[in-house]
Amino acid sequence: MDSRQMGALLLKLRRERGMTQSQTAKQLHVSPQAVSKWERGQGCPDVSLLPLLAELFGVSVERLLAGDLAPEDTNGGNMKRLKFYVCPDCGNVLTATGGGELHCCGRKLEPLAVRPADGDHMVNVTEVETDWYVTFDHPMEKDHFLRFAAYVTMDRCLLVRLYPEQGGEFRIPQLRGGGKLYLCCSRDGLFEGKI
Repeated sequence: MDSRQMGALLLKLRRERGMTQSQTAKQLHVSPQAVSKWERGQGCPDVSLLPLLAELFGVSVERLLAGDLAPEDTNGGNMKRLKFYVCPDCGNVLTATGGGELHCCGRKLEPLAVRPADGDHMVNVTEVETDWYVTFDHPMEKDHFLRFAAYVTMDRCLLVRLYPEQGGEFRIPQLRGGGKLYLCCSRDGLFEGKI
């Protein structure tokens, strides 16, 4: 942690918000002189203030400590690079096509590793009108179930959320363009298949 880098970042973030040092100090319950000292790189905020600063300026504590908001190495947001994330606490399902950090319930989320579908995670697909009717034999119990299914093409992602004690079936519109079907098992992780 470099106090000068952090100070420059705090100054930049404060100005982006259109706040004065006094306004910032009041929000943090510190003196304006303390804020000035931080911004000049002559000291750093107390560790207990970092979450408040992060919330006030809309950045992560990690970025404050790093002293920069350098953009992630973007890859154009290509759907081929789509990654899935699941919060282990609340079960939120998140996706991202570019770089960055995703957080939920105070945790930094890691992308799910994709594996080829095995015998326990296979689906049967039939055409019904303009939809695909997908069935599976996977357990749908509270401690072992499919969390979601997602069909990804070059320009779209259709995600179907699944729940414990739900039947082993769902319907999705037929999307042309040769996509991939992903299934996320609550116990075994993410599997890739084809329709």
